[in-house]
Amino acid sequence: MTLPVGLARETLAACRARGQMVATAESCTGGLVAASLTAVAGSSDVVERGFVTYTNDAKIQMLGVTEASLAAFGAVSEQVAAEMAQGALANSNAAIAVSITGIAGPGGSEHKPEGRVCFGLATQSGCITITREFGPLGRTEVRLAATEFALKALRDQSF
Repeated sequence: MTLPVGLARETLAACRARGQMVATAESCTGGLVAASLTAVAGSSDVVERGFVTYTNDAKIQMLGVTEASLAAFGAVSEQVAAEMAQGALANSNAAIAVSITGIAGPGGSEHKPEGRVCFGLATQSGCITITREFGPLGRTEVRLAATEFALKALRDQSF
C-alpha cells in the first residue's frame, strides 16, 4: 500500500496557509489519513492529533459519540461521522477535523454495502457530512480511496 503523500503535501500546504491545525477521527482507515499527513517532513505544524476509534466503545469514550446514535443509525452513518468529527474538534486544539467511518470489506450487507464510507468535516462554524459509495473495490482500495477523499476534504475545506 502506497500512501498518497503528494496529496498529503497539498493538504498540509492548504491548512498551513489558512493557519489551521488538523485532527483526524478514523475508523475504517485505521489512521491512514494521519499517517499520510505525518509522512511529510515538517507536518507537526499542521497535524495536531489523530484518533483511531475502530470500536463503538472507542468512539464513545474518545470522541463522545452517543450510544443513542450508534443504536439508531449504526457506526456507518452520517450522524456518527458528524459526532466523530465534532468530538475530534472538541478534544483537540485543532481548527478543522475530519472523520471517516465505513465498511472497507470484505462483506457488508444489503443496507450497508462494502465500500460505503461516511465522512464528517468539522470546524468552529459547524459540521458537514457526506456518504460516498466506493463500491466493492477490496479492503485496501476502499481504505485508500477514503483516505484520499478525506485529504481532499481537508485541503478544500469542503466535500
